[in-house]
Amino acid sequence: MEKKLYRSRTDRKLVGVCGGLGQYFDIDSTIVRVVFVVLLFCGTLGFWLYIAMAIIVPEEADSSSVKTANVPKK
Repeated sequence: MEKKLYRSRTDRKLVGVCGGLGQYFDIDSTIVRVVFVVLLFCGTLGFWLYIAMAIIVPEEADSSSVKTANVPKK
């Protein structure tokens, strides 16, 4: 199964970037958040990286919004 990077719907503080990265790399999202804060204090790289990922990385699909095509209704 191929891993894909998504913004998390469940593990989020702002838009789910750190939660999604934590799920993708199978690490605690708190570690990812700390890395972003350290990057922010070292310059503005953390801020711009977070904003870019919030725009580019898609949000994970909601299980209730999965379409069931060609399923007959009873």
